[in-house]
Amino acid sequence: MFRRLGNRQVIVVSMLLVAGVIGSAFGQTNSSSCTAKKSCGECIRSPDCVWCSQPRYERSARNPYPRCNTATKHLAYPSETRCRDDFLINPSHEFELRKDEEITKGSEHREAIQIRPQNVYLKLRVGQSFDLNMQYAQAEDYPVDLYYLMDLSKSMEDDKEELSNLGNLLSETMQNLTSNFRLGFGSFVDKVVMPFVSTVEKKISEPCSGCVAPYGFVSHLHLTTNTSRFSGEVKSARVSGNLDAPEGGFDAIMQAIVCDQIGWRQQARRLIVFSTDASFHYAGDGLLGGIVKPNDGKCHLDSRGEYTYSTIQDYPSVAHINSKVKEKSINMIFAVTAEQIDIYERLSQQVEGSSCGVLAADSKNVVELVKSQYQKITSSVELKDTASAFIKVSYFSNCVDPPTWVETNKCSGLRVGDVVNFKVKIEVTECPKDPIDWRQKFTIYRVGLEESLTVDLESICDCPCETPGNPGYEEFSPECGGFGTLTCGVCECDEKHFGRKCECDVEGGGGTRVEDDSGCRADNTTDIICTGRGTCNCGQCECFQRENPLEKIDGQYCECDNFNCPRESELICSGPGHGRCDCGKCICNPGWSGDACQCSLLQDTCVEPGDTIPCNGHGNCVCGKCSCNTTVARYYGRWCEKCPTCPGRCEELKDCVQCRVHGTGEFNQPEICENECVNFPEPEKVDVASSDEESEEKYCAFTDHSDGCRFYFVYGYDVLGKLYIRAQRTKDCPPEPPIFWIISGVVGAIVLVGLLFILLWKLLTHIHDRAEYARFEKERMSAKWDAGENPIYKQATSTFKNPMYSGR
Repeated sequence: MFRRLGNRQVIVVSMLLVAGVIGSAFGQTNSSSCTAKKSCGECIRSPDCVWCSQPRYERSARNPYPRCNTATKHLAYPSETRCRDDFLINPSHEFELRKDEEITKGSEHREAIQIRPQNVYLKLRVGQSFDLNMQYAQAEDYPVDLYYLMDLSKSMEDDKEELSNLGNLLSETMQNLTSNFRLGFGSFVDKVVMPFVSTVEKKISEPCSGCVAPYGFVSHLHLTTNTSRFSGEVKSARVSGNLDAPEGGFDAIMQAIVCDQIGWRQQARRLIVFSTDASFHYAGDGLLGGIVKPNDGKCHLDSRGEYTYSTIQDYPSVAHINSKVKEKSINMIFAVTAEQIDIYERLSQQVEGSSCGVLAADSKNVVELVKSQYQKITSSVELKDTASAFIKVSYFSNCVDPPTWVETNKCSGLRVGDVVNFKVKIEVTECPKDPIDWRQKFTIYRVGLEESLTVDLESICDCPCETPGNPGYEEFSPECGGFGTLTCGVCECDEKHFGRKCECDVEGGGGTRVEDDSGCRADNTTDIICTGRGTCNCGQCECFQRENPLEKIDGQYCECDNFNCPRESELICSGPGHGRCDCGKCICNPGWSGDACQCSLLQDTCVEPGDTIPCNGHGNCVCGKCSCNTTVARYYGRWCEKCPTCPGRCEELKDCVQCRVHGTGEFNQPEICENECVNFPEPEKVDVASSDEESEEKYCAFTDHSDGCRFYFVYGYDVLGKLYIRAQRTKDCPPEPPIFWIISGVVGAIVLVGLLFILLWKLLTHIHDRAEYARFEKERMSAKWDAGENPIYKQATSTFKNPMYSGR
């Protein structure tokens, strides 16, 4: 039923539900785990079990129906033996909105509200879940506190000069993003003890040329709206020197987070920009300098802003830094040089709400880096909670555009004013042993913000009739022969008596011996006593003891045990870390599911790096692995990122690979390439780029339009889900054309064609001449006057013969 109290809406579901209602709610369940429960509190800790608190409702051969069973089974009992509806106990949830203010922009007189609702009360029984609707919207012009934490060792001298020149530009850029902006500045070097710095008298005062004495951490400028002071403080700060490569940045981060002198505001987005060109010391390194006291995580700044415990206590650990970042809702931005980006990317994975960017060698891109990282932080939302191990919290969202809900606690691509809807599924997995812990408060918060939703959760772990003063609770009840307390219809006997009605005396002299063993048989259709795994004593089963003390047989009829459950890798319910065996069924610990609790519910392994949606929205995360959809499109791959027509990330990575490996393409200028490709790893150059299908690597090939050559690269993900790229160091270019032979061939072809034309012309003229000559001969032969001699013709010569000449 529903009722309204004042301005708060309360939804209350009665603790006593009639069998018809609960029967429809729990229609299909397994009753085996219910019937073994011997008390009301134990019964209702299973989500589908209902308890009958009716007095004199005894299980016997005539009435073989247990008090604890599913609602469906209770409804199936014969009417003459069925438990009365008003004695059925089936508690359900209660929900109350305690604070539900609308999301607002904020003003001078009112703080912005970005999360709705702000406070709720919830009462749940074990195994039942409740879907809580939650909204988040980034407020316009939300306050920002930015503290610039800089390494001022000698190698960062040129970076300091560049930052002092760009200080005003940094202030103007951030003020364009939010008018409510404050800026601060601090620097660090390292602990002033050997072997971190030289303690030689000359070196301690001037460790390097133009350097000041080394120090741990100094806050030069607390957060202030007078951002014009920033450039002056950076310029006046002087560099120092140390001996080893790592720096004492963790000391500085801890002090910047926890110290109130820094000036963090309660309602503001808090950013620390950590700038360095070196790695870091962490907990344990202080032992090298004889410092054994652990870092206490407290503020130790004096009135001048100097860290006074630098030589007294050790560096903080990564986990310590992470806990303080979460406690104070800080967003860390690691602005580091390319040589250190790998180690700080791994660090950012361990520090909640942190990110990394590549800093140019002289920090000239610091303004663009801070702006891009700030926009990256503000354009996404990630929800987390502080719930204990007994409470399971799952998140579902449709983000902004997709119409379907997916299981994710992250959304990206948001703009100011976009409202993101979340469904938060809250479930109590088991009751804590200490009743004090049955009521807990936890928060659901947006990573990097102080705002949160407070959930006051009360777990339903017992029945009202088990508590003195409530109906159904009677001490020294006649129903128990005056030797016990009637709770929820059953007797709890004193230490000298036992039996269903406390009719048996431990010493054998005070009570009535009952030889009837019907109370030890599951129903009147069997003669087996206590399921063959126990003995009947005074109408109650005493189960056998196992040789292994960890193995236990229990249940009203010894029908249950904790060792006959599904196994994984020969471990019952995959081992104690995954779940426990309860009457043949695995009860999984938070974060695990499956018949044998072998499947992890964490979806991190199903989210592709750089994305927020499990399995890219193309499948379901089952047992820590993606089960890809194949109905509409055949998706495959580790994160369902591949399909026959999917481009993958080749196009996304192309320009950065082209500029980093070959120095060409859209980002051919080194500065542009470094800024645009800051979020992608440096490609590994190989002789031949080939993909490994077993590692699900993707092969990419493109044409460089500047020279027409083909370049190739392969990308994939390592076991930690980190993107890597292997690029072929040489391009596949077409061979240079043989100019000499081309020209020679063309000239030769022209000459040859010319000769052929001449020969053809000669042939044609020869044929023509022969034809003309033949025609001439024909005409000559056909002339009539040519048949005889001219009668008037006289030869020009005269011939005389000597008659005496004989030819000798």
